[in-house]
Amino acid sequence: MKNILLFADPGIDDSIAIMYALLHPEINVTGIVTGYGNVDKEHATNNVAYLLKLANREDVPIIGGATRPMTGDFPTFYPEIHGPEGLGPIRPPDEFTGTLDNISIIFDIINKYPDLTIVDVGRKTSLAIAYLLNSDEINNINEFYIMGGAFLVPGNVTPYAEANFYGDPLASQIIVQNLSNVIIVPLNVSNKAIVTMDVVEEIQKASNNPLIELLDEVMEYYINAYKKIIPEINGAPLHDVLTLSLLMNTEMGRSISRDVTLNEEEPAKGQSLADFRIGSERSKKGTEIYLDFDYSKFLNDFINIMSSPLQKDKKKE
Repeated sequence: MKNILLFADPGIDDSIAIMYALLHPEINVTGIVTGYGNVDKEHATNNVAYLLKLANREDVPIIGGATRPMTGDFPTFYPEIHGPEGLGPIRPPDEFTGTLDNISIIFDIINKYPDLTIVDVGRKTSLAIAYLLNSDEINNINEFYIMGGAFLVPGNVTPYAEANFYGDPLASQIIVQNLSNVIIVPLNVSNKAIVTMDVVEEIQKASNNPLIELLDEVMEYYINAYKKIIPEINGAPLHDVLTLSLLMNTEMGRSISRDVTLNEEEPAKGQSLADFRIGSERSKKGTEIYLDFDYSKFLNDFINIMSSPLQKDKKKE
């Protein structure tokens, strides 16, 4: 069983990643840290509360993360991709407002689960704050799976930068420069994790759990948003789900060990950099960058997990 602490900013892609984690029989979600990113912190928190209610997992703590980047800039949101409140056309009922635990709960979770893995699929501000609050505790984490960056390809919010690293390059720099055993799933890999409506229909035919009932509406919205940008695309990439899938199926991907740094200033703000030349040195901190993955294995894993029944035995009594 993998004990994970998930940092997210849901957002459609993050929300589907949360579904995947809650449905996976070998994942124990110890908490979810919500912050700004695809939407503001309030909507992200309410979306998490709604998903946990549908999954009958209200025992999972929702932990209050950051409201804006470390630079102090007002964050940019993406309603054209994720909808005005983060779940495309779906608005959680008013009673699903998340009650937040203090960020200090992170350290209680770390102490409770010595084998903990942190998975961060949102902006990196909340994780960087946790590191600055108690670097010794954060350095005790077993491994960090990070969705962010773009190597050897254009970005998705600027010609140079991927959204998570661009959203707070200072926080992202703190993560990649200071933490050991960081595994990065960048845009050049996650852009290939395309899921189509045919796949969604297959999953919904195999499942009757309340989480999956949302899947067609949110994915249709998400796919249509991508088609406005890339008309020839036949689905939408699930960047954050791929990060979790690679965590649980490490043999599915191919990675390289290199240290990473970021540009923090315009015009290349948020650009992720690594030395990929032949003969360049391996990472001194154990940072791994995914370069490729087996798409068919990813798709099979996604279908199998999302078609699974809710794991009632994982709920804490």
